[in-house]
Amino acid sequence: MLKNETLKPTLTDVLWSDGPKALRTVVLVIFGTAVLWASAKIQVPFYPVPMTLQTLAVLALGMAYGWRLAAATLLLYLAQGAAGLPVFAGTPEKGLGIAYMVGPTGGYLFGFLLAATLCGWLAERGWDRNVLTTALAMLLGNVAIYLPGLLWLGTLVGWDKPVFDWGLTPFLLGDATKLALAAVLLPGLWKLLGRMKS
Repeated sequence: MLKNETLKPTLTDVLWSDGPKALRTVVLVIFGTAVLWASAKIQVPFYPVPMTLQTLAVLALGMAYGWRLAAATLLLYLAQGAAGLPVFAGTPEKGLGIAYMVGPTGGYLFGFLLAATLCGWLAERGWDRNVLTTALAMLLGNVAIYLPGLLWLGTLVGWDKPVFDWGLTPFLLGDATKLALAAVLLPGLWKLLGRMKS
């Protein structure tokens, strides 16, 4: 980080600025893991496959929380899953705990941590304030999810299999829709907060 770089407050900094910082952190991390759990379980009918809201939740939490709080939230979420709680998509039907986490979706779970941290870092530099930079931050966040996800999937099942057809292509349209939604929603919240203050 540059010495003279001025960091911007995140949405949560503005919405909850009073009270003990430790309490705020604990409440927001637990709330964030609840949002991630719920977003993994909600399926929206979509083409070509039903979509969950999880990547939207991961990226939006990252931008709303900032990188440190987002990373803490994702680490607790992953720890909950490792402990055997059914917090991930497809659990408990597809397994639980570490066995699930080292399965085909394991790389995407690690990507969630990278993506939330990256989006939080960008938000602290003001990228969540307008549509274009928010969309770009979300796109970079999606890359941070897909890259380790596809690398792990290919390593696990073999690169002679249709890895991209299984782990990327069916989800692109849904992710583009979620990206567009977040690109409108986050800057819209900032504008609303600005109006409320003036």
